[in-house]
Amino acid sequence: MAQKIYNTKTRRKEVLQPLHEGAIGIYVCGITAYDLCHIGHARAAVVFDVIFRHLKARGYQVTYVKNFTDIDDKIIERAGREGVTTGQLSERYIRLHDEDMAALNVLTPTVTPKATEHMAEMIELIKMLEQKGIAYEADGDVFFGVDRYPAYGGLSGRKLDDMMAGARVDINDKKRNPLDFVLWKKSKEGEPSWDSPWGKGRPGWHIECSAMSRRYLGDTFDIHGGGEDLVFPHHENEAAQSEAATGKPFARYWLHNGFVKINAEKMSKSLGNTFSIRDMISRYHPEVLRLFMLQSHYRSPVDFSEDSLKEARAALIRGYTALQALKEAKKQAGNQDVGGQRESGSDEAGRWDEFVSKFDMALDDDFNTAQALGYVFEAARQANQIAAAGKKMPDAALRAQLDIAAGAFVHFGNVLGVFQSDPDEFFMADRSIEAGKSGLDVSWVEMMIAKRQKARDDKDWTLADDIRKELADKNIMLKDSAGRTVWSVD
Repeated sequence: MAQKIYNTKTRRKEVLQPLHEGAIGIYVCGITAYDLCHIGHARAAVVFDVIFRHLKARGYQVTYVKNFTDIDDKIIERAGREGVTTGQLSERYIRLHDEDMAALNVLTPTVTPKATEHMAEMIELIKMLEQKGIAYEADGDVFFGVDRYPAYGGLSGRKLDDMMAGARVDINDKKRNPLDFVLWKKSKEGEPSWDSPWGKGRPGWHIECSAMSRRYLGDTFDIHGGGEDLVFPHHENEAAQSEAATGKPFARYWLHNGFVKINAEKMSKSLGNTFSIRDMISRYHPEVLRLFMLQSHYRSPVDFSEDSLKEARAALIRGYTALQALKEAKKQAGNQDVGGQRESGSDEAGRWDEFVSKFDMALDDDFNTAQALGYVFEAARQANQIAAAGKKMPDAALRAQLDIAAGAFVHFGNVLGVFQSDPDEFFMADRSIEAGKSGLDVSWVEMMIAKRQKARDDKDWTLADDIRKELADKNIMLKDSAGRTVWSVD
């Protein structure tokens, strides 16, 4: 099945036809480095990380560029307030961003350029626009004249006349048109600045992405991505200035992920309903947050709530329970790797091939992670059945089926970025987080379970039951199986 992508510009699904056979260039707008990353950043990061992973798994050579905006008004204002340089502030938040992405198992993009390191490319692009009569200088500022570019509005579907009719009176009297946008800003006293043909200043926000994508991917590249909120004006302005300057198409496909809502209300700093990534991963295993982001199609809005996170956690636990069942069954069957013996269960091998094929085809259809996860959890049910039925099979045949099943989950996990831990390690980490939220001492819980196990070994059933009841009173549930006890917080 050919890879299909919903193109924001054409408003329809299209077959992906890369500019260069076997290779794909992707540019995604990154953070403005002045504050902690929030769950809106997490969604965009996870969505495009899975797109990156899936295209690579399909055999493409992917160049993935994701930038950092490390100079703008918010950075200057906060740096001044904190008494640090803009560079010190942005580097701090880039480092914290990288830590958050690592916690979420987001792969590092191929290139992560910073705006301040690409001033020459931005100035070159602005000069090209000025030479074509599309950009104009006014007292040290340089603006893009939207009425000089007839295709303006082509990405967002907005008409220039309608935008003009609805435009507010612009207080910047340097502009010829209130819709014109800044390419270069004249620096104010005390602000960071760079030399340019128009005097000391700094770039506008939109020009940096045009310059950096051009630097690493060329005048025309395959996929441009970002959040839905960037369609207008940011991506509209990027497309206009890039195509006006080079005379060539900019991005061939535009992908935008939907908004994150908080309890059905749009997330907004003004409403005070944003949550940082590091706050959320202190309350939930990072893979829970990641799976939550993937349970809906990337173009759909997601509603972030405690209930939805609990559902994602329950789903992740189902997956890890299946992996643990496979692990235990293989241990009982001798733990010898016989992954090549597919003939031992050819029908079963074909079933797992079908799971993998359906999973891949779901992602081929506009990266439909919601549908792909459906096949993952069908596979989890099948894995549990294999593990439960294993006692009736010869060890070699059982090990072969277990290896095939485990291999499928490696593929699912590598593309979705989940199931990256050993099941025992995952459950321990998850229990520790849940216990912490309940104010429980994990070492005390483990001690009580060990005490109960000794009572069971001594056949002191009364003491064992008393310990179970004491733990249950603290919402700690026990499950005994295969000579071990697993606990969870209800």
